[in-house]
Amino acid sequence: METIAGALRFVAGWILVASAVMVQMCVLLILLPSRNLRIRSCNYWGQITASLVLKLSGCPMTLIGEEHLDRARPAIYVCNHSSVMDAFLAMYLSPIGTCGVVKREIIYWPFFGQMYFLSGHLRIDRSNRQAAIASMLDLANDVTRFGLSIFMFPEGTRSRDGRLLPLKKGIIHMALSTGLPVVPVVVSGAHRAWEKGSIRVRPVPIDITVLPPVDTSSWTKETVDEHAYELWSIMKAHLPDDQKPVVQMEQKAA
Repeated sequence: METIAGALRFVAGWILVASAVMVQMCVLLILLPSRNLRIRSCNYWGQITASLVLKLSGCPMTLIGEEHLDRARPAIYVCNHSSVMDAFLAMYLSPIGTCGVVKREIIYWPFFGQMYFLSGHLRIDRSNRQAAIASMLDLANDVTRFGLSIFMFPEGTRSRDGRLLPLKKGIIHMALSTGLPVVPVVVSGAHRAWEKGSIRVRPVPIDITVLPPVDTSSWTKETVDEHAYELWSIMKAHLPDDQKPVVQMEQKAA
């Protein structure tokens, strides 16, 4: 019975998202000349849509540290990634004026991917390092110009078992380019709510902890590895034992 209920939640969620996407794509076409307005418009859309999807999932959620989601202070929010549910959590948590950074393959998601293509949020090509760097630098310029925040999943891919993976260095370079503080966001339990490859959503508890901002004003290009390790260690410390990493992250590049 629970399997059927989970599948029904999945279907109902996608119907809701598909309907909302159609409306938002019309808005984005009108706002096409302005990337800033498209990003902010999708933030409003995301908060409303994600709130409905999360309620539909039936997952009881606990949010700790909401005060660190400071709408008045641009920041780079970094979150561990273990479930499709994380995308909706990111939309729900992101302050208005936050640009998402995801892999290019999101374009293949039904409905949502096509809207994301128009949204002004950043898609990066993980197979082309130079193109990814150029895209990040371009975003850094817009972040500074429009006073935007950024939301990233710095592991670079979704964890299959919920355990934290080593962080990519792009987050550090983005902090260096923008001078923004980094706010770690730690999600526990989402990998059990919506397992990778599954069409069943289970109503299990999800805990979200937003940690105090990490000052990046003293960061340098020469200490990139140390700062990536610092962020990884902070996130690791706030995860439950069954999500702590098995693969350790080196403090310095080999």
